[in-house]
Amino acid sequence: MSIQVETKDCTSISDAELAEMADLCAEREPRFDIGFLSKQREEWVLVTRAREGTKLRGYSFSTLERIGGTPSLLIGLATVDRTSRADTVLRSMMGDKYRRALLAFPDEDVLVGTRLLGPDGFRAFAGLTEVVPAPGQKATGEERAWGRRLAKRFGADGRIDDRTFVVTSDGCEAGGFDFASPKSEPAPEFVAFFESVDGPNGGRLVTFGWAMAEDLAAGKLGGR
Repeated sequence: MSIQVETKDCTSISDAELAEMADLCAEREPRFDIGFLSKQREEWVLVTRAREGTKLRGYSFSTLERIGGTPSLLIGLATVDRTSRADTVLRSMMGDKYRRALLAFPDEDVLVGTRLLGPDGFRAFAGLTEVVPAPGQKATGEERAWGRRLAKRFGADGRIDDRTFVVTSDGCEAGGFDFASPKSEPAPEFVAFFESVDGPNGGRLVTFGWAMAEDLAAGKLGGR
């Protein structure tokens, strides 16, 4: 059965839909509950949901905006159900986001940023250019500055180590990109990025990369 993806304004999400979304990870971390998701409904602009038949398989809250003039696709929170088709769901969701980024920012490179909960989340950045952090590479001054900008946008101003891109918890529940692939174990160099990330208590890894204009226009990214 194919994966069907729908994106709409967050303001149109009903409480029943929020409850369905909360059920997706109710019995495992990060346990995004309906109260927390209702706050995300207020903080973000777009919600994307992926279904397999009648079953919800994934969702995300995001926005398309400019940060200091730079076109940006920011994913505040995302969860993909941990089934054998998780990778397909991820590609479908990201593909829909890239289509919308192309419409919003034609002929422009787009920064894609989020906070990862685990190493498998790097799969969301497949096909992007200059993904940060990257194994074996020391971040440049500009990349570190982007890390700080994104941390501030995600409500973690002053809590990011701009050399490791690790955000520490402030004691409050935090959003982020929750994804685990059933297909293979993540490479050790990506696992290493999370050695000091206290995920269960709200620690996150700020991660970003660039969707190049030509790749967006050619439909090379995501599920297209």
